[in-house]
This record gives sequence, C-alpha cells and structure tokens, in this order.
Amino acid sequence: MNTDFFSDTRVMTGRSLRHITRSMDTIITVTIMPIAFMLLFVYVFGGAIQTGTDNYVNYLLPGILLIAIASGISYTAYRLFIDLQSGIFERFHSMPIARSSVLWGHVLTSLVSNVISVVAIVLVALLMGFRSSAGVQAWLAVAAILVLFTFALTWIAVIAGLSAKSTDGAGAFSYPLIFLPFVSSAFVPTASMPGPVRVFAENQPVTAIVNTIRALFGQKPVGGEIWTALAWCVGILVVAYALAMVAYRRKIA
Repeated sequence: MNTDFFSDTRVMTGRSLRHITRSMDTIITVTIMPIAFMLLFVYVFGGAIQTGTDNYVNYLLPGILLIAIASGISYTAYRLFIDLQSGIFERFHSMPIARSSVLWGHVLTSLVSNVISVVAIVLVALLMGFRSSAGVQAWLAVAAILVLFTFALTWIAVIAGLSAKSTDGAGAFSYPLIFLPFVSSAFVPTASMPGPVRVFAENQPVTAIVNTIRALFGQKPVGGEIWTALAWCVGILVVAYALAMVAYRRKIA
C-alpha cells in the first residue's frame, strides 16, 4: 500500500459517506429492528427466560449488537451492487486511482454506519437499565471485537454485492447471519437447548463472541473464549477478504 491508496480510499469513503447522509433512513432502519428485538425480549419474554441474572438487558445486549451489525452490512452489498449496475466502477477504473480503494470506501462506510447504530443501541440499553462496571480497557476491548466482527461480515457483504444478480439477492445473504445469534448464547444459555442444537450453538462464532463481550461488560474472566472469538473473526475476515478480491478481479477483468 502507498500514499496514493490511502488518499484514494479517503476520497472513495467520503463519496460513500455522502450517500449515507442523504439516506439516513438506512441507518435508522438497521437500528430500529435490533432495538425492537431488545424491547420485545426484555419486556415481554424476559420474565420467562432463566439466564442466572436479574438484569436481562445486560445478558441480552451483546447479541443485539451483533444482530445490528449483521443487519447493517446488507446495505454495503446493496450499495456495491448499485454502483456496479450504474457503471460507476468502469468510470473509476478509467481514472488513475488504486482499484481496491473503491471497495475499501464501501467497507469503511459500513464501519462508520455500524458504529452509529451500535452507539444508538447502547444508549437505548442504558435507558432500559443496562449497567456495566467495566473499565476503559474492557470497553476498548469490546469495541475492538465489534470492529473486527464488522470488518469480517462486511467483506462477506462485498462478495455478495459483487456476485448478486439483483438488488434482492445482494441483501438476502444477510438473513442467515441475522438468524445466527438466535441459535447461540445471545438470548438464552446454551445449556437449555436440546442436544444437536446445543452442540451447534456452542461451536459457532456468535456464542464465543457474545460470551466474551458479556464477560468484559461484567468484569469477569474471559478465559480462552476470547481467543476463540478472535480466531473466528480473523479467520472469517481473511477468507472473506481473499474471496472478495478474487470476485473483484473477475468482475473488472
């Protein structure tokens, strides 16, 4: 990477962010759904769910944040697909810019929009009674994990945006990702699940990430689970990035 790449990426990110500011409804939509889930589970189902804690919103918040990110990255695939269909990529490629900066502009815009959604959800959770005695380092660790998770899923979104045949197809890939937290420790302890479901829940990435964030918020030992969470995030990121670059080179060939 050189200074031209960073300069070009900054320009592409600025362009993509301007599109976001003109359509804030996308961020609002992405934020409202996880907040609605949080309200539903805390005030309707919370009393019937046994999690071993008196404050269910504390238990629930990490999973809600992951759902928000999984939902938010679908718009990255959608915006990328629209750019491809409009022919803007061909115009960019005729200019003396780093080609990968076009993708990085979308990826960094995804990070910014998801940060806004996550902050809004945390603020609502605080109003609902979320409390954490975690120090600055724990909060920074949570932020780092969420950023890494966002990058990993966003590069999956890039693959979908480059490969989709329609706008519906560009966003549909995110549905399984949004559903994944429901079969994890995000809403209930995995011990309460039947055998095969429990095995899946305990060995999929969301459970390790949720448990790590929950432990950091509660100032509890994270043990080896943090390394499992990081391994999942880094592994998904590396594979998704490699596949996205292959798909991109094929698209512009």
